[in-house]
Amino acid sequence: MNSPRSGPGLWSVAATVAPLIALFVLTCSPLPARAQQFPAGAGWRDVRVAEYQQHLAALNALVAACQKQRSSPSAAQTTFPACDPAQVGPDDRVQWPSGAAPQSREVRYDWLRSVLARAAKKGGAAQPDIFGAIPGASSKPASVDQRLSAAVERLQNDMKQAARPGEANSDYAAERKSLNAILAQRAYQDVTQVSARERFLEWFDNQLDKFFTGLWRFGARSPWIVWLLWGLLLVGLCAALVWLLLRIERRAVVRLIPDLAPTPGAPSAREWQLWLRDAQEMAAIGRWREAIHFLYWASIARLESRRLWPADRARTPREFLALLAGADPRKPGLTALTRSFERTWYGGREAAAEDFSAALELVRALGVAAE
Repeated sequence: MNSPRSGPGLWSVAATVAPLIALFVLTCSPLPARAQQFPAGAGWRDVRVAEYQQHLAALNALVAACQKQRSSPSAAQTTFPACDPAQVGPDDRVQWPSGAAPQSREVRYDWLRSVLARAAKKGGAAQPDIFGAIPGASSKPASVDQRLSAAVERLQNDMKQAARPGEANSDYAAERKSLNAILAQRAYQDVTQVSARERFLEWFDNQLDKFFTGLWRFGARSPWIVWLLWGLLLVGLCAALVWLLLRIERRAVVRLIPDLAPTPGAPSAREWQLWLRDAQEMAAIGRWREAIHFLYWASIARLESRRLWPADRARTPREFLALLAGADPRKPGLTALTRSFERTWYGGREAAAEDFSAALELVRALGVAAE
């Protein structure tokens, strides 16, 4: 029985790509988005410090108007238009003066939009303070009015800080001295700087995170691609399974019936020692072409005697070669011997003593040697 010959290149590529497609499909599968708790901002705007101060003053007036409207609501009033979070406007990217080159400082107002979104409704639910989880701290939820007051205080602090931008250029000498004293304590003696390997691993982890985040966004924008990739994954798995079965079939040893005598005319019907003796006799009289011919059939008879395949003289040299599995260590030697035999016997190429010596070395590696 001849095993079908198939190149493993295409199948091995499919088997390699299939796990990658599976990972891509699982990553691209869209996940449910989180519910937005408050209105988003209107983007960014680049401002100078003076414009930033004007924006803070407008926000302070907005919160004051919201407090005023909430302080005297009508009986039928359920919403407060003065507390509309859309009036906050875009976030600021402030060009902050710092030495010779100004620095850009991003100021977000999501916190203010969240407070105004609760204050815009008459029955705005109070939200527990984050410090309620600390033992001993008050766990009473903060009311909307308390949060509005805290927002006014925060905006006023920001206005004071914006009025003194030059203080940002402090060298922090006192703070640095305090930190150095802390790091000099015994508890921090074994702390070392981050190694280059750890920095590389952190960078690599960040790159993987960006890559898979991009894949997730791509899958969320194009849901159809997920089904296409699932189909490709199934095709790849089926192709890999077929390739694996073909490999197993090719590597399987052909079962032989021990009691069955060799077919008449098969190489193993004649002792391999006789083939080898004929080769030596032809070499002794300088008939190298015939000598290589007998060496080849001595090798085939030797391999058949070991029951590597059923005896059959009707096979071609290439068919005999295909019967050996690709992982068989004897296959390279038999391949080289087959090529030498085909060149001299079928190709009509003149043979020399060097060709016979090379063929003799190959057959000895295949277990054919004078006893």
